[in-house]
Amino acid sequence: LVEFCNMNLKYYYWYFHSVLSPKLCDDIIQHCSSNLEAAKIGGEQNEDDKPDRWWVEGKTIEQKRKSQVAFFDDRWIYKEIQPYVQLANNLAGWDFDWDWTEQAQFTKYGLNEHYGWHCDSYSEPYQEVPEGMVGKIRKLSVTVSLTDPEDYEGGNLEFDFRNNHDYDFTKTENKEVCKGAKVRGSIIVFPSFVWHRVTPVTSGTRYSMVMWNLGKKWR
Repeated sequence: LVEFCNMNLKYYYWYFHSVLSPKLCDDIIQHCSSNLEAAKIGGEQNEDDKPDRWWVEGKTIEQKRKSQVAFFDDRWIYKEIQPYVQLANNLAGWDFDWDWTEQAQFTKYGLNEHYGWHCDSYSEPYQEVPEGMVGKIRKLSVTVSLTDPEDYEGGNLEFDFRNNHDYDFTKTENKEVCKGAKVRGSIIVFPSFVWHRVTPVTSGTRYSMVMWNLGKKWR
């Protein structure tokens, strides 16, 4: 995974307020809830694999990430989300080249479940994957909020606008809680190298969906 980024941006994320209907949010939750499995990290495939060092150094997997996930690639959800990815890419002035979207990841966070600090980008392009992904990297990440904020507490999406690998995560000056992520049906788009986390859920259940959009490696 990318351990640091020194790209200066005017906007580190772009937010669309409640653009998906409650019915569509319910449809996604119902569609995905029957296929949930324990979340993995860093490309881990089985108990014998070693996850990427940066993700879990000094921590067990559950200390880094604990939730349930399901993957799906139904075209109807891509048609709903992809226009907002390109719109954010234009409005924020990033203008990243991208042409592929990975499978969507539906996530259920229950009591005390969370995802620690991480970024979504890998240091090398994909190799042994579906043909459309070979030679590409994650450039734009998307988080979709599916749950009414009255149905859970905690579970905040937070960003950290770090720019070097010696960064002290106890510092607060570059951290920001994305309050918009609490609004049901909202979409948050951000460069995949931006560090972020989901804080522990303290009551209720938080449902969300994430998507990663790929392009050719940086030049």
